[in-house]
Amino acid sequence: MLRHLDFQVMIGQSMNETEILNRAAETIAEREQTYGDASINLERAAAGCDVIARAALENGGRITAAHLVLIQDWLKTCRLLETMGHEDSWVDKVGYSAIGGRIATEMGEDT
Repeated sequence: MLRHLDFQVMIGQSMNETEILNRAAETIAEREQTYGDASINLERAAAGCDVIARAALENGGRITAAHLVLIQDWLKTCRLLETMGHEDSWVDKVGYSAIGGRIATEMGEDT
């Protein structure tokens, strides 16, 4: 369904602060319907990010673009725990893996 705010963005009209806040509230509600409680999802995501960041810092001393791809993939995994049939999240995971593989091999990353 095309909403008024979507139409404004499509035709290049700017949005005021209230419209942006309203759109954000709509998006939050839609995402919670699709992916479940945001607090639970974010706690799961934080746990995975912690593991990835610790490994990155212990093995190479910094977080690289390839590590960030792992974090993005983990976020999609956390969302899929609530909605296993959400096709877009599966497609995103495959895309992140392909990009991460390319980045890691181009950079010669072992860790």
